[in-house]
Parts: sequence; C-alpha cells; structure tokens
Amino acid sequence: MNAPKDTVIANARIVLADRVIDQGWLALANGRIAEIGEGRAPAGAGDAGGDLIMPGLIELHTDHLEAHYVPRPKVFWNPVAAVVSYDGQLATSGITTVFDSLRVWREDGAEEVDGRAGVLAAAITTARDASLLRADHFLHLRCEIPMPSVVEEAKELIDRPDVKLMSLMDHTPGQRQFRDEVKLRDYYRGKGGGKTDAELDELFAKRFEYQKQYAATNMREIVALAHRYNIPLASHDDTTEENVADAVRDRVSVAEFPTTLEAARALHQAGIDILMGAPNVVRGGSHSGNIAAVDLAREGLLDILSSDYIPSSLLMGALQLPEHVPAISLPAAIRTVTKAPAEAVGLTDRGEVATGKRADLIRVHVAGHVPVVRSVWRAGHRVA
Repeated sequence: MNAPKDTVIANARIVLADRVIDQGWLALANGRIAEIGEGRAPAGAGDAGGDLIMPGLIELHTDHLEAHYVPRPKVFWNPVAAVVSYDGQLATSGITTVFDSLRVWREDGAEEVDGRAGVLAAAITTARDASLLRADHFLHLRCEIPMPSVVEEAKELIDRPDVKLMSLMDHTPGQRQFRDEVKLRDYYRGKGGGKTDAELDELFAKRFEYQKQYAATNMREIVALAHRYNIPLASHDDTTEENVADAVRDRVSVAEFPTTLEAARALHQAGIDILMGAPNVVRGGSHSGNIAAVDLAREGLLDILSSDYIPSSLLMGALQLPEHVPAISLPAAIRTVTKAPAEAVGLTDRGEVATGKRADLIRVHVAGHVPVVRSVWRAGHRVA
C-alpha cells in the first residue's frame, strides 16, 4: 500500500489513551500520526463533525470468518470471496487489525469447518497479496488439545510469518465452558446439525476418550511448539485453580473467557491479561451461563474485549462499559479494544492515538446507544 498524501482531521473528539480532547485535530503523514492538537486546526483540514476519533480496533479472537466460508450447512463459499466479505465487515465495524482464529483440528462427524485452517490461511494470503484487504490480518491458531491431529496440523501452519497467537482449548463435556452438559447439548442442537441425544452421547463418549488418550501429550507439544517459534499463548475458559496453574506453567500471555470469578482473580494476580467477549457485555451475560464480563469489569479484572462471533459488538461493547461500570472512563474502555490487545501480543506500533504511532484510526458517530463507523484509516490510507 503506497503512503498517502498528508491528511488533517479536525473538529473531532479525540480519544487518547488517558483522556479525551473534546475539540481536537490531528495530522497524518507517511502512514503515521504526525501531530495532535487542540482548538483551531490548520487550513484545509477535513471536518469530523464532532464525531469521535479513536484508534482502529484490535481483535485477537474472532472465528466469524467461518460464517462467511460455510454460510449454510454443507454450503462452502469460495474461500477468497469469503475472506473479502468478512474483511469488509470487520472494517465497517472499526476493526483495523484482526487475528483470524482458525481451528487446527479435524473431527469426523463434527462441524464442517473443522480441518480447513489451511484452506482459509491460503485464502487470506491470496487476498492480501492481491491488495483486497482493508484490515491488517494475522493468524490465531485455535488448538483443541484433545484432538488426535492437532499437533500435526499446527506444525503445517506454524512457520507462516503471520501466525502471531496460539490458544490452548479443551471443550471436553463437563468442564471449563461447558461444565453444564445440558448447555453443551443445547449448543450443538442450536448449530443446525439437529443431532439426536443418541448421536450426542456417541460424540461425547468420543470426546472423553480423546481427552484421556491425547490431551496431556498434545498439551506439552503445542506449548513447546509455541515457545520454539516465540508465539504468544492464550489459555481458554479457565475455571479452576488447576486451570490457572496450567496457564502460569505454560507462560500464557492472555486468558480467554475465564468462566469463574475465582479463576479470573488468580489469573490477574499472576499477571495474565484477561480477555472477555464483547457480546457478553452487550447482551448482559454469558450465553453459556458463566461469569459475566461486566462483573469482572467491576472487580477490575477485565483487560481486553473480543468480538468473538459478531464483529460489530467490539465497538458497541467498549462504548457500553462506562455505562455499566461508571468507574471505567471512556479512554479506559477504549483501551480494552486497542492498546491492551496490542500490547498483549507485542504490537508496539499501534493501538493508541499518539504521535509516531501507525495511523490506524476510526471516526465514530454515536446515535442513541448505537455506534456507526463513518470512516476508517489503515496506516493513514482511507479504507472505508
């Protein structure tokens, strides 16, 4: 992408990392933020109409690409077209940096998108090389630890330069996210597969056997692989003291979606960043019946938000945090979707409105409780 000519944006409420400039302007040059000012802007500046200007959002965990690739059961869309459609939705949701969460495991008879991480990774590369993408895309390898093929499939992708995060997951029934097996059965029934109780009994029995046979060895190998390639690790659905101890042992950087207050407190004490779902904030609770993100925020235990399965929730959830928890300021709320996720994965060039940082910016108009992204700049170039 060629560096655009200098741009000046004026008449904006600029959200810095620690405060809001109510009447501000900023100048972009060579893909960076060159200057930030208050009051009257230089001549020729573009008028933001009093809207918010904030850093482009940074998304560490979204599997929403899968909904574009398999929009209906047994319907597989052109993978490059799926990536482009998904990328467009991200950009118009204000997301300028995304970690595409790809499932690196196969399971016969389970979800159709399983085992297609290589196809989607290749499609992302094709779209990027053709300059079709608006957001900056990295890969997040979601590793379901008990699955027999997970180590082999992770090794097939691990040396890609865009792999920047790996997560350690275990969705065996009766633990972590789905301690309540009834909720897991409801989850599978709601995914369009229409499985009977007998079919679910068979699937769960297989999952139990996989965990018993493969989980311990696979965990050691996946963790060693991540450390060998210097890729940050995320734990997933930590629930118990044992889960937290494992996360500390494995030197994880981010704990995704802890399910209990006790686990979140222990993770925080260990210095591990806690990521929760923005849909959880918007909806007022977890769809799995676990701890609510807002409850963790009230305890000072929420560091990062993720849109998870609905991209537009990221901005909406961040803007709603101060309403739910008055002690959280607007800049602090915006940090959960910008500066904090950037720092968690070592992206030091973006995530805040500051001179010298990448000019990844969004202009946001808020009507009632609904934010609308009016403009998006990536490295100073207008992409939406």
